[in-house]
Amino acid sequence: MTETPRRAPATRAGATAAGRRELRRALASAAIDLFVAQGYEATTVDEIAAAAGVGRRTFFRYFDAKDDVIFANHDEIVAEMERVFETAGPDGDPVGTACAAVGLVLDYYAADLDVSVKRFALTRTVPSLRDKEVATVDRYQRVLAGYLRRRFAEQGDDAPGLRAAVAAAAIAAANNHVLRSWLRSGGEDDIAASAAHAFALVADAFRDRPGSSHPATGHPEPGHPEPGHSAPGDRPANEATVVAVMSTAAPLHEVVARVGAALRAAGPA
Repeated sequence: MTETPRRAPATRAGATAAGRRELRRALASAAIDLFVAQGYEATTVDEIAAAAGVGRRTFFRYFDAKDDVIFANHDEIVAEMERVFETAGPDGDPVGTACAAVGLVLDYYAADLDVSVKRFALTRTVPSLRDKEVATVDRYQRVLAGYLRRRFAEQGDDAPGLRAAVAAAAIAAANNHVLRSWLRSGGEDDIAASAAHAFALVADAFRDRPGSSHPATGHPEPGHPEPGHSAPGDRPANEATVVAVMSTAAPLHEVVARVGAALRAAGPA
């Protein structure tokens, strides 16, 4: 069995919220390294705890079983997504907001490429970890659908549940496609550009088209021309130019949200 050096504990258990997050990450990193080095089935909870510099009891304060550690910050990401929804204004595009929220998942993976690539390889080869990944994706999708259903109902959509379920599935599929392509490239692909493109496609598919009826009124959306009429100043699609300016320090979900908004404002290409 390959020996793994004992790590210094990230923090004492229960110290602060930030400390708890760091310890969860330390346990996840230790577990993934051990799973890769000696196999998932051969690795014990005691070994994971020891590698992270804590005891067995501390491990079980954070996780119910060793397969839970593979997605250590799943609950944290869901909570952050829900905060995005809580702070989103009532006038914004619901699908754009949902795309920005799920971009937090990509932020999380992009923040630690080495662990993310190893996790991806493990979920491809260990059935129980693959099942765990499916469960996490399903939860993200349900959170998205819940938010979208509320917003679509507020807008007067006559089938908010159905539209929300379909939109949430599309957003989750776009997120998974971008993430897996990036992981297969070993982090070489431009994940921010890929995400912005994928989420813009989803947002474009679910927005109201020119001449379509507003779900609440049955009339054309404000600013949209009647069918067969062109709006003043319309330009050919091949002349459109979109420019988005932002800091290089901006997190991925903010980049996705702002680029997606710029593309939607510019109209279909």
